[in-house]
Amino acid sequence: MAKHEAGGKGPSQRQLKVGETIRRALADALARGDTHEPGLMGASITVSEVRVTPDLRHATAYVMPLGGRQAAETLEALGRAKGELRRIVTRAVNLKYSPDLAFRLDDTFDRMDETRRLFEQPAVKQDLVKPEDGAQDDA
Repeated sequence: MAKHEAGGKGPSQRQLKVGETIRRALADALARGDTHEPGLMGASITVSEVRVTPDLRHATAYVMPLGGRQAAETLEALGRAKGELRRIVTRAVNLKYSPDLAFRLDDTFDRMDETRRLFEQPAVKQDLVKPEDGAQDDA
């Protein structure tokens, strides 16, 4: 039996630890303005999560610029600064291979808004109302 079997399992503890270390390194570098990319100068970017592949060779950083403004431009700038950010990550994370970085917009907040909107619909609200206390005593 293999130590780490594929199929439906979540990330390993090692993946989670490496992902969090990369997230912190990226967030710190972006907050300090450590890149020479003009598109990132003065930008406030949240790095909410970094997911790492099981072989630790690829990392996807989920980011969101402050207020969600200029998201496409921010992703392009991060793509241009990828090599520089990869070097920063390499110094922060002691791995055999430096992970290749990819950047994606974090749509978690959009999904939360959509979920709230769904819960506000009358058909859904009626299903969420608690039954009267007296209704349980009839049993």
